[in-house]
Amino acid sequence: MTQGQRFKALCVTVACAGVAMAGILFSSARGKADDGDDRDDRDPRIERGFDIAPVPLNLEGKNRRLVGLGSYIVNAQADCNGCHSAGPATEFTAGGNPYFNQPEKINPATYLGGGRNFGKISGPPSPDIISRNLTPTRKTGLPEGDHTFEEFLTILRTGKDFDHLHPNCSMSVTTNCFPPVPPFDGDLLQIMPWPIYQHMTDRDIRAIYEYLKAIPCIQGNYPGEPADRCQ
Repeated sequence: MTQGQRFKALCVTVACAGVAMAGILFSSARGKADDGDDRDDRDPRIERGFDIAPVPLNLEGKNRRLVGLGSYIVNAQADCNGCHSAGPATEFTAGGNPYFNQPEKINPATYLGGGRNFGKISGPPSPDIISRNLTPTRKTGLPEGDHTFEEFLTILRTGKDFDHLHPNCSMSVTTNCFPPVPPFDGDLLQIMPWPIYQHMTDRDIRAIYEYLKAIPCIQGNYPGEPADRCQ
């Protein structure tokens, strides 16, 4: 091989190496942009979350890793369905109640559909506190009252009730309200354990939100829900 041929071969090798390196960097950057965190590749909670999800999941247009992590948090840590279902009598299917030494089977007909009545937390005219439907509506694909992620983050961080379902009583509001005396604040969710969940990371809260968008819509058991919620 002549000196000129060796020089051309060296240039080709260097050029190919440059292209390969550019491809690696581009792929890496794109992966980080899509997935948000390289640690996801080593996080066993993601696949475990898919294993324990009690309902089929719609992953179209969603971050799969966040959905899996969200399922793990919702179903293995936070026990969201324990409150946001119709109550212990229907939380599990017939023959699927682990408290009766039966193999656990979550009831998909009530899963995160709300409707559990926690009763009153103060004197008259205090309303009954009933858990809300967390499943996404068919029309918007957003969970729990069509809240955006920013609103959902605020709910878990501060307990703000964007729906104002149980305000403090006033001259114009006399029913379904809290007495206008401390300590009850009608602007805040009174049963929801947001004082605990507020310490979660933004990413974990985002994972919960992404998971709630992936579960099926159900009509639920919350009073006053529109009949066409899942149409």
